[in-house]
Formats: sequence, structure tokens, C-alpha cells
Amino acid sequence: MLELTLCSMLTILPDYLYRRYVQDKRIGREITLYSMWYELRWGITACLLLTISLITMIFYFHPSTKSVTAVFRTVTILPEAIGRVDEVYVGVNQKVAAGAPLFRLDDSAQKAALDVAHKQIAEVDAETKVAESELASADGVIRQAEGALQVSIDELQMKTQLLKNDAVARREVDRLTNTVESQRGMVSAAYANKETLQTKLNVLLPAKKASAEAALAQAQVELDKTVVKAGVSGTVQQFTLRRGDVLNAMLRPAGILVPEEAGRGTLVAGFGQIEAQVMKPGMVAEATCVGKPFTIIPLVVTEVQDVIAAGQLRPTDQLVDVTQLAKPGTLTVFLQPLFPGGLDDVPPGGSCIANAYTNNHDALADPGIGTFKWIGLHVIDAVGVVHAMILRMQALLLPVQTLVLTGH
Repeated sequence: MLELTLCSMLTILPDYLYRRYVQDKRIGREITLYSMWYELRWGITACLLLTISLITMIFYFHPSTKSVTAVFRTVTILPEAIGRVDEVYVGVNQKVAAGAPLFRLDDSAQKAALDVAHKQIAEVDAETKVAESELASADGVIRQAEGALQVSIDELQMKTQLLKNDAVARREVDRLTNTVESQRGMVSAAYANKETLQTKLNVLLPAKKASAEAALAQAQVELDKTVVKAGVSGTVQQFTLRRGDVLNAMLRPAGILVPEEAGRGTLVAGFGQIEAQVMKPGMVAEATCVGKPFTIIPLVVTEVQDVIAAGQLRPTDQLVDVTQLAKPGTLTVFLQPLFPGGLDDVPPGGSCIANAYTNNHDALADPGIGTFKWIGLHVIDAVGVVHAMILRMQALLLPVQTLVLTGH
């Protein structure tokens, strides 16, 4: 209606003034309800064409949408394993900080596993002390074996000298030779036993202890999992958990956590696909929201999604007919406040109406621009005022329409 009124002032009004003051035709005499079309046909036709052109230009270069929402994502409160609730720390609609405990599952099995891991570490420590004692004993065995070997060697040397004088039997010398070899084997066995004990102390037992400590850490992690904590600061919603409830990560969540900053910094708008060539990051926009009436919020386009969500295709065991995807989707655009705190009073999930405005300032500053293009770009920028006026009228009428006309 506003566009029609503006266009009629440029077309129908001059046509009427010409008929009135040049042709001396007056309303009620020559110009009646029945002759109006014939008398003002040029003005009416031009008004209709100009109105359609103006509306098309305004809605294309300065698009508007009612599909604007302060989108936010919630965090589902879930344990990492199935368990029975043993203790609940928070209530419904309670604000919690990041890391605050929400509830605890039955942890008897996890505590038993933790106790087993502690005992395994203690067992390895005991084995280490025993191995150290055995290592000290091995040194004594080595000294004893070396002493016996030396005695056998001395006796063999003495008997060998006596054998030259035929003072002893050769059988005695052979026996002592075998004894020396046996003693050397005992010395080698003693050294091998010591090396085995050292390997056990330096390699085997540390590895067993590291494995036991890893089992202890794993048991501690499993025990910590029984206490479910808040990942972010926010408000707990739909949290009706009670002691004794059984939770399943796949089928039964405990509740929902709404983050503090959810939906408070960005508006997500869905513009028509025809504006895909017009919507660009950096465009100035405005919005009025139901949750913040009588207010125009300055915004800026920060991102334009380069795909249309309606065309998403997921592989299934059936071929998808393209006609099932025929419903046109919208161009997803992300809007952020131009000034800090612009969306502070807009509740998350609130609905809004938004306009985006094409800005040709950089193109107009080009010294090589043509005259007709210069005029056209000025006209495009100027008609954005009309859409801005319409948005302000909507901001004024939105509470009346919501509270009175729709009965909400």
C-alpha cells in the first residue's frame, strides 16, 4: 500500500492535475466513478507498472523475511555408561557452573576395580623388594662359588706338580680337573642368576608396575565417569532425575542443559533463494523481534550459507525421487548485532522480522562509473528507505497483532 501511494503521487496525481487545470475536468462531473478509468487511464496504468517495478526492486535488492530465529543448541545430560542413580546434586531450572557435579551413579564396581589396581601396585612393590633381596643374596652366592673355584684351582695346581714326581695318581688330577670345571659352571650360573634378577628389577618389574599404574588410572577414570558434571555453564532443564533411576545413554537421558550464551549472539534468518546473488557478508540489516517489541535492532550479515538445506540427500536403501525434494528451501544467513548488547534482551529461540539492505557505496565511488549506472545504483539505495519504513510500521503493529488480533 505504501508503494502504491508513493507511485500514485508520481503518476495518477499529475494526470489528474492535467485533466483538472488544463482540460478543466472536475471530479463529480466529467470525472466520475464510471469514467475514471478512461480519463485517468495513463496515470493508473503507469501507477500499476511503477508500483510493481518498485515492489520488485525493493524486495530483490533489500530482501525481507519473517523466518528469523535466535537459534541455540542445548546439551543433553547423559552418562557415558548404563547405571543406576545413587545421588542427585541439582534440581530443575537450577543454574550450574562448568564442571559442577549433577548426579552420581552407583560406583561400587568401579571402586572395587580401583582397589584391585591399588593391590596390584602393592604386589609389584613387594616383588621388587623380594627381587632386591635375592639380588643381594646372588652376590653372596657368586663370592661363594668363586671361592670354591679358587680352592679347586689351587688344589689342582698342587696335585699337578706332584703328578710330575709321581707322588699322586693321575686319577686324582682328573677328578680335580672336573671339579674345577664344575665350579666354573657354578660361577657362571651364579652370574647368570644375578643378571636375571637385575633384568627383573630393571625391566620386568617396572613394566608390571607401569601396567598396574595404567590399570589404576583406568579404574580412576571409570570411577570419575560415575559423577556426571556440567560441561558448560547454563541452566538445567527437564531434569526430573531421582535416586534409583536407571539411565541409558541411548534411550533415556537425564535432562537438558541450556548454555548461558546459547542463542544470545546471533540470529539465523532464512531468505528466499532468489536473493542468493544479493545477500553478501557485510550487508547492513535490521530486525524487530516479538520478545523485544517497539525496537529496531541494527545487524550485520556475517555469513551466508553456501548450500540450501532442503537439497540435502542422505544415502538409504531406496532411490530418492527428485520430486520429493521439490519444496524450495531458504538461504540461511547469519546475523550479528552491529553494536554490543544488541541482542541481550532477545530470548533464545525468539522469532523476529528482518530486512537486509544492499549498499552500493563502493560502486558509486568508482570514478569510471557510467551515468545511467550511477543513477540506477542511487535509485536502488534510495528505495531501501521504503523497506525501512515498512519494518518500523511492523515493529509498531507487531504487539497489537500478537496481543489483540491473534488473541495470544
